[in-house]
Amino acid sequence: MADFKTHITGSTIVGIAYGYWGVTSQSMSLESGILAGGLCSVSGMLPDLDSDSGIPLRETSMFAAAVVPMLMIERFRDLELSHEAMALAAMLIYIAIRFVAVEFFKRYTVHRGMWHSIPAAATAGLLAYLVMPCPSESIRVYKSVAVVVGFLVHLILDEIWSIDFGGGRFRLKKSFGTALKFFGQSQLANISVYAKLFLLIYLAWGDHGVVDRIRQRSRLDNSYIAKPAPELIQWDKWLPWR
Repeated sequence: MADFKTHITGSTIVGIAYGYWGVTSQSMSLESGILAGGLCSVSGMLPDLDSDSGIPLRETSMFAAAVVPMLMIERFRDLELSHEAMALAAMLIYIAIRFVAVEFFKRYTVHRGMWHSIPAAATAGLLAYLVMPCPSESIRVYKSVAVVVGFLVHLILDEIWSIDFGGGRFRLKKSFGTALKFFGQSQLANISVYAKLFLLIYLAWGDHGVVDRIRQRSRLDNSYIAKPAPELIQWDKWLPWR
C-alpha cells in the first residue's frame, strides 16, 4: 500500500487543484479555496486513523484536535456562546478528539476495515458539514466535499499500490479491493458504519433549517430590545452648568 508521504503528497496536489477550481470556476473566495484545499490535503490521512500507531494517527489526531474547534466558531456564534464558553467548548473538543476519539479508533477498528471504505468517506464529509455551518450553503458544501475528495484520494492510491507491476507482469495483491468498497467482511462493522452514515444524513438534512431558525430568533430578540428614541433624550439637562 502507499506510504504516508505518498498519501499526503497525492491529497495535497488534488487539494490545490480543488481549491483552484473553486476560486476560478465556482466563484469561491480565495480564503474558502485555500481552506478547502487544506482540508482536502489533510483528509488524505484520515483513512489511516484505523492504524493502531504511526504518523497518520498521531498527526491527524493532533491536527483535528487543534483545527476543529476553530472551524466551529460559526457554530458557537449561532449558539450565542460567550467568549469564555467558546474557550471551554474548544478545550472539551480538543480532549474528546485527542484522547477519546483516538482511543476509540485503537480499540474498535482494524486496519483496512470499514473505515477504509466509500461510506466512511461520506461519513467524514457529513461530519465536516455539521462542524462547519456557514451563511452560504454552497460554500459549506464546497468545503465538506473537499474532505470527501481527500479521503477518496487515499483510498484510490491504496488500490493503485495493490497492483504489482514488478517483473514485467501484472498481478493483484491480496489487499486489492479492500479500500474502495461499500461492504466489508464483518457484518457488525457494516451495520455500524451504515447506521452512523444514515444518522449523519438525517442530522445534516435538518441542520441548515435549525441554524436558520436560531439566527432568525436572534434577530427577532435583538429587534425587541427597547431603546429610547434619540429625540426624547434631553442631554442638556445633564450638563453641569444647568
